[in-house]
Amino acid sequence: MRHLTRNGEQLVVAMVLPLVQLLVFRYLFGGAIDTGSTEYASYVIAGLVVVSVCFNASSTAVSMANDLQEGIVERFRSMPTLEIAVLTGHVVASVARNFLSITIIMAAGAAVGFRPQAGPGQWLGALALLLLFVTAVSWLAVIFALVTGTPEGASGLGLIIVFVPYLSSGFVPAETMPSALRGIAEHQPFSPLIDAVRGLLLDMPIGDSAWLATAWWTGALVLLVPLAAALFRRRRLTV
Repeated sequence: MRHLTRNGEQLVVAMVLPLVQLLVFRYLFGGAIDTGSTEYASYVIAGLVVVSVCFNASSTAVSMANDLQEGIVERFRSMPTLEIAVLTGHVVASVARNFLSITIIMAAGAAVGFRPQAGPGQWLGALALLLLFVTAVSWLAVIFALVTGTPEGASGLGLIIVFVPYLSSGFVPAETMPSALRGIAEHQPFSPLIDAVRGLLLDMPIGDSAWLATAWWTGALVLLVPLAAALFRRRRLTV
């Protein structure tokens, strides 16, 4: 967590980039996109939150890769600490950094027209889904670092997931897309998450989006955590 205050790049990604994206989509694209009865400022917030989390994943991957290269991991291994703590430390810091970004996006969104209608239970539901998503993506970022072993490689892999949310219902309704793209947007893990969070915050029907999002990202978490631990042990044996 102290690294976050000393690393200008991570602060930019966590704080400034979400604001820039919000302004771009709200004022450059918002007037040209028809989202029905929902104001675009309210419609786009859930998509921007998800994209922000994916951008932050790149910072997590780079941070983990730096630790692998600079020798601090070997120092921890010589101390009476749990091996998994090296990984969970980065994940917990990533979750904290992401919720800082989410808070900034929603606060700035309120200034440009975002008007949530959620009650306390709906806020808790939306935040629980985001916590599940952020945790899963943070573990994925750790795996990127373990697979590549270099900050450059980890950053490159981390950027891959940044572009997937754009092909979802995050910025335009899926039904306005061409049929091929619509099929992809409606059957990938980001769309049900975005639809569920948006529906909960705006007090709109969400159908089975929350259950689909929970299934997607819980399944991802179940696979990613043991995979990260196995890759970390394998790296210890080969170093």
